[in-house]
Amino acid sequence: MPHFSQDDINKLEHLYKINLINSCSGFKSANLIGTKSSNGISNVAIFSSVTHIGSNPALLGFFLRPTTVIRNTYDNIKETVFFTINHINETIMEDAHHTSAKYNSNVSEFDVTNLEEIYKNNFFAPFVNGSPVQMAMKYVEEYPIQANGTILIIAEILDLYLEDYLLESDGFVNLSKANTVAINGLDGYALPKLKTRLEYQRPKKISEIKPK
Repeated sequence: MPHFSQDDINKLEHLYKINLINSCSGFKSANLIGTKSSNGISNVAIFSSVTHIGSNPALLGFFLRPTTVIRNTYDNIKETVFFTINHINETIMEDAHHTSAKYNSNVSEFDVTNLEEIYKNNFFAPFVNGSPVQMAMKYVEEYPIQANGTILIIAEILDLYLEDYLLESDGFVNLSKANTVAINGLDGYALPKLKTRLEYQRPKKISEIKPK
């Protein structure tokens, strides 16, 4: 079993190190975040850090890299407070990946890919056509991470749109039916499939615990 001490990690070649550390945490969600500037220029970018924060109220969060360079997504959210989160499936995977390329703020990634922006219910920011799960979001607050200069953005879900075949009777969203992809590291895409659902767990009674 390969072993890397903290000192070993610090001495690794840059690309090897970011591949190693980005992939060792496990599979991550794959989402496109859609924004629009106050000048009306749309933007869409891939993120692998979107995570559940809470259900009541319905909050999601995601991490932004340091703003020492231009971050169009961050600038647009701070200007307008609105954005969308769109799941990535096999159909749009390659175009979604291309949105990681750094374009100037006057260039819309919708114009340089086959991704199509759509608008729903007069919401300011664009959704991604073909995405099986789409969410209209509103910025709530942010937390700077002092350790590395990243920012945790917290936002509330204003509207949630799902393909009808994904929604189970108990509210469970079965993402495997949509061929939703997950991200392994920086550039590895996986197609997870639901194996089973397990019941809500409660502590065992003392009499049920078997001695080891």
